[in-house]
Amino acid sequence: MIERKFQVESAGNVRLDLFLKNRLPELSRAQIQKAIKDGLVLVNGRKARPGQKVKEGEAIELRLVESVTEDRLEPEPVSFHIIYEDEHIVVVDKPPGLVVHPGAGVKRGTLVHGLLYLYPEIANVGSAARPGIVHRLDKDTSGVMVVARTQSAYLSLRRQFEERMVDKTYLALALGRFRQKKGMIDLPLGRHVHHRQKISVRTKKPRVAITHYQVLREFKNSTFLALQPVTGRTHQLRVHLSATGHPLAGDTRYGGRSEQKTRYPRLFLHAWKIKLRHPLSGQEMEFESPLPPELEEILQKEAVIK
Repeated sequence: MIERKFQVESAGNVRLDLFLKNRLPELSRAQIQKAIKDGLVLVNGRKARPGQKVKEGEAIELRLVESVTEDRLEPEPVSFHIIYEDEHIVVVDKPPGLVVHPGAGVKRGTLVHGLLYLYPEIANVGSAARPGIVHRLDKDTSGVMVVARTQSAYLSLRRQFEERMVDKTYLALALGRFRQKKGMIDLPLGRHVHHRQKISVRTKKPRVAITHYQVLREFKNSTFLALQPVTGRTHQLRVHLSATGHPLAGDTRYGGRSEQKTRYPRLFLHAWKIKLRHPLSGQEMEFESPLPPELEEILQKEAVIK
């Protein structure tokens, strides 16, 4: 069962089915349209109409029983470190290079496959394609992630993320020097107008995206930063830094140069800390993943460049 609630921040003349598809990528547009037709989508407490467009400030609710797919994920052993676990949640330290869930071109060996191997009950939590997953990290980003083990934990954690109750802090190395020691990047993001596989500030459908940054250490040609995203847009940190003229070290997709690969063998972006409330007790909890040795080594090399 998928139970989701959304508050429309900005409308932009968008159809309800497209609005929901952008926020529920695990569902097809046909599934969403059928849910609207079957009366399973409410707008301000009333059944939605086919073709209806969303308006700013509206509250949208969806309840949908997921169909069982033939492509049920098979558990398999996958290497990753567990920071914390109880009956409701698992907190993992995702290594770089590990894909979180199956997608285009990746069918096996993901974090989800490894989670199912250790915690079979997760198969019935949340989306069948992304069981237990309430947020994600890019393949090349390392660090702390929280996963739900029960449906009630899943719904609670999703609500916390949607209502921006979760505090996340990343460590990053950006190229160049910053004029201010701390600040905010407020640049709306969306699909690039020409390159649809990329996220960009150049988009026809901008969505609010805000990142706070603080300089931790300065080097000759780079800056070590703490980043706190307020919103959780795809590739937000990478695109925000690139758009300000300071792409992430090792990020050849968004503004970096190919020769960076020799100097920076991997993307320098690490999910350092996450703070949230336990889905059952409501207790505030904070988890941390130390900076990996290969990133520590990069910092040491940056420090000796004169």
